Amino acid sequence: MNNSITKFNEIYINLGILKNNFKPNIIIGIDPGTVIMGYGVIRVTAQSIELLETDVLKLSKYKDVFERLHQIHLKVGAVIETHHPNELAIEAPFFGKNVQSMLKLGRAQGVAIATAMSHGLPVTEYSPKKIKQAITGNGNADKEQVWKMLQHYLSFQVKPKYYDATDALAVALCHHFQNKLVSGKGKKLNGWEDFIRTQPNRIKSK
Repeated sequence: MNNSITKFNEIYINLGILKNNFKPNIIIGIDPGTVIMGYGVIRVTAQSIELLETDVLKLSKYKDVFERLHQIHLKVGAVIETHHPNELAIEAPFFGKNVQSMLKLGRAQGVAIATAMSHGLPVTEYSPKKIKQAITGNGNADKEQVWKMLQHYLSFQVKPKYYDATDALAVALCHHFQNKLVSGKGKKLNGWEDFIRTQPNRIKSK
């Protein structure tokens, strides 16, 4: 009898572990901007990746730059309050030649990051090239190619009016894929080179 109880307890504990391992993970992706900010929210389960919301925040009607930053803070906070995410992923600013544009974009990104952290969310940043590579396999893919792959992964047909929204979804999906590249010790891997190095038994020579 005692052995039966012990066995039942072991099964119950294992089921609990499995249940915890498959808790849904909700990820917000942000494509920062001071004219248009894109955002996308996905929910990942053991069975599927579900699109919860994607849209843009239009900021051009606000002439004051600080008011635009305030609106970014309010919108990111509202999306967090609505979906109760576990993580936020954000695209890193593209370092172009226009210093003023870079400064504005950096401020917008900083506000979104600070808002997420004030809600207790971990934040991860990805370069545009890294995001494209994760979604399409090509770090130089154009926005249309990214959109087509998002259709495949998320099974939706309505094309958003602005690519800023799909870019934000791509950030969220990139973060999910990156989460999967985790070793048994819970340490994130830096791309396929690390994966190959830590998984030699997966490599077959012909």
